[in-house]
Amino acid sequence: MYNQAMNDSADSQRLAVVAFDRISPFHLSVPCLVFDNREGDRDLDLPQFDLRVCAAEPGRLRTRAGFSIETHYGLQALRSADTIIVPSWRDADERPPEPLLKALRGAHARGARIVGLCLGAYVLAEAGLLDGRRATTHWHWSEHFAARYPQVALQRDVLYVDDERITTSAGTAAALDCCLHLLRGMHGAEIANRVARRLVVAPHRQGGQAQYIEQPLPASAQDDRLATVLAWALAHLDQAHSLDALAERALMSRRTFTRRFRDSTGTTVGQWLTGQRLARAQRLLETSDASLDAIAAETGFGTPASLRQHFAAQLGTSPSAYRRGFRGA
Repeated sequence: MYNQAMNDSADSQRLAVVAFDRISPFHLSVPCLVFDNREGDRDLDLPQFDLRVCAAEPGRLRTRAGFSIETHYGLQALRSADTIIVPSWRDADERPPEPLLKALRGAHARGARIVGLCLGAYVLAEAGLLDGRRATTHWHWSEHFAARYPQVALQRDVLYVDDERITTSAGTAAALDCCLHLLRGMHGAEIANRVARRLVVAPHRQGGQAQYIEQPLPASAQDDRLATVLAWALAHLDQAHSLDALAERALMSRRTFTRRFRDSTGTTVGQWLTGQRLARAQRLLETSDASLDAIAAETGFGTPASLRQHFAAQLGTSPSAYRRGFRGA
């Protein structure tokens, strides 16, 4: 269960970020920016993590930007980490060092969550941790990854994927989305939103959203109408929203609305509404004592049974267990 695995007490949240020779500074910085709050932002009242950057190889590590880094920790720190993040990998055709693969297998076997951001999915696949699991990686490498690891159920066009205690993400900005998703699982929507505001990024993008838009559309009057309709739908999630009704509100044909909605959000109307309703329900469960009946009505799921069904399908838990987990945390 996702929340069961993630909702440990704050003082037990030990995170290890794997660094390696020729690492991209951006990829290394993403989990550090999201989870390392030791140097300020006290006014945001953010949780404190024991975050350690761990070298996968001995000696000074070069970066792709032309400077080097030194870490205080090696692979031994992975033995006690609750979450281990592999932020990328330097070469999709190079097998990672066996000590790193062994350390990841050992950490997963004892119950740690393992995260592969971008090409970090290759490291997890080489360790055998993705066999028979759903996973994703950067879209540019999807064909290469699928051919190399046919035993992995590759999700080619999503931002990030959870499969029990394994999480993988697409590249670059999707790594931020994935780390915020992990933070949300640990500490709830309010904390994730505060960190997102600090980083000036979108607070929550559903993992099933498309990685990129093939042909971005220029701003137009229709784009403005679509944005207005999306904002209206968010403000009225308690109501039923049909595709035809939303298209009519946007003054578009059903076909045009469907196409522009997909181009703008990377998903379908139904998937988008379900994601937004789930996010609202999670926040209400975290921050209020409202009954399941009230939450189901306010979020547009209608009944507690429907709310439970969507929680089980998307989050692998029940609304009541989700609330207990966060109240306990």
